[in-house]
Amino acid sequence: MNGITYVRGDATAPQARGVKIVAHVCNDLGGWGKGFVLAVSRRWSEPEAAYRRWHRDRARNDFGLGAAQFVQVEPCVWVANLVGQRGMRTGRSSGVPVRYEAIDAALGRLADRAGELGASVHMPRIGCGLAGGSWERVEPLVVRRLVERGIPVTVYDFGG
Repeated sequence: MNGITYVRGDATAPQARGVKIVAHVCNDLGGWGKGFVLAVSRRWSEPEAAYRRWHRDRARNDFGLGAAQFVQVEPCVWVANLVGQRGMRTGRSSGVPVRYEAIDAALGRLADRAGELGASVHMPRIGCGLAGGSWERVEPLVVRRLVERGIPVTVYDFGG
């Protein structure tokens, strides 16, 4: 066992006590509209609005690959917008948008915030949906950045 708890369910409804951070991967283009972000937006409007503002004002902030934005959506729930993919996959694109080094850097920022808040982290298999990544490459990053720092992590597989 690597210290990650795997469950079936919805990562936007984290099952834990205390402060929780729901983490997911975003692209570096300011696009929000497919994949897990739809579930996030169905539950809370703030993360999308904050992400779009963050991207729009990127000349004056830290938006970019490897960055992380934290948006409080409930008294004990935060959403972490992690910029871990370059662009978006299209019919003409070759290769996958996932950037493992960016996910790694963003997970480091997530670990710092989770430590400050005393929070557990809840996520789908980040970087592995529309970003096209491999969980075999992402999972060790999650273990090294979060689990080895003592941060409880739950990964949610949606459905049944």
